[in-house]
Amino acid sequence: MDQVVRAGSGVWLDEKACSLDDFKAAVEVDTPPETVPLAEDIMARIPIYDGSKVRAAIGDGDRLKAYMAEWNDVFADGPGIVVVRGAYKDLDLIDSVTEVLNALIERERQTSAGTGDHFAAPGANSRLWNAHEKLCMEAPDLFARYNANHVIPLASRAWLGPLYQITTQVNVVRPGGQAQTCHCDYHMGFQSQDRIKDYPARVRRLSAMLTLQGGVAHCDMPVETGPTKLLPYSQTYLGGYLASLLDEFRDYFEEHHAQLPLNKGDAFFFNPAVFHAAGENRTSDIDRIANLMQIGSGYGRSIEIVDRARMSEHMYPVLKDLRNSKVLDAGEVDNVVAACAEGYPFPSNLDIDAPMDAMAPESQQELMLRALNGGWTADRFQDELQQQTGRKRSH
Repeated sequence: MDQVVRAGSGVWLDEKACSLDDFKAAVEVDTPPETVPLAEDIMARIPIYDGSKVRAAIGDGDRLKAYMAEWNDVFADGPGIVVVRGAYKDLDLIDSVTEVLNALIERERQTSAGTGDHFAAPGANSRLWNAHEKLCMEAPDLFARYNANHVIPLASRAWLGPLYQITTQVNVVRPGGQAQTCHCDYHMGFQSQDRIKDYPARVRRLSAMLTLQGGVAHCDMPVETGPTKLLPYSQTYLGGYLASLLDEFRDYFEEHHAQLPLNKGDAFFFNPAVFHAAGENRTSDIDRIANLMQIGSGYGRSIEIVDRARMSEHMYPVLKDLRNSKVLDAGEVDNVVAACAEGYPFPSNLDIDAPMDAMAPESQQELMLRALNGGWTADRFQDELQQQTGRKRSH
């Protein structure tokens, strides 16, 4: 990772450490063909691969490792983005899956209120959260054939190794649908500007290695439909998670991003720290539909199962008394909450726990602190906690 450009120096990075000049030095570089010898082409500095050749390598361990090694380098220190043309050769399968996904979207539209959307106004796009599980339950045969594809596991293993976990979220941008704002993605990309500053620089680098972003085009996507806007090499800038929220960096992104047309069945994958945003659909008759993927490292687990909701419920009245009697000061109360309650709001059921005014729903720790500061009774906290826990189920 020697090519990573540090935003300033030291462990703690803030807005003052985010230099647009340093950012330009990181991203304004070419992609030499010799760095991506397995690519068929390079467009807008992004390597393009032939899905039929990738599939032909199945069974050839050395050839597959060569693809994975090349993609790993691309994700880490290269453009950060890989496009695989014809990742799915069976377009009838894509159409059949699309039909089921659209039916699920329509069913949810008729039975539930609008939900929040990340980096776009609620209702601007049609979303199908947890499409992975919903497709499995609705059409298991299609799910099996769709996920038997070799390209997605190859890209996943290239960045995350084995034991990865797939989640998918269908995004439909209709004619006239507006673009998203520039952002980086899960995990660190879903934190607030103030929260990001609390993470040491090396954790920001680690965050980018815990997730692979991707997507499958479920229709032809000429540029006017608004395929994902991407800024090659932006993941190499260590301060990027914070910088992506700053106006001058967002302005630079809008002026310099790449936007490649995609065909039905194409797939693309990228480092989550790449600056990106869904584009505006400027057509009058094309619903742009993509099955987006956030593929997570299998290592994102604790060693023991801890029922933190049970602990928080039991601790709340005790902690409230210790706080009110001033046995513990505010900082010490915060420490106890951090030791007891779950601090991370994900995973969640984004159908019923979607963030409306923020990038993430309320965490267990935030709920507990809100209850303590509001002087809630133990019964009220228990009720609110149980409701929150209920929103963590997938159905």
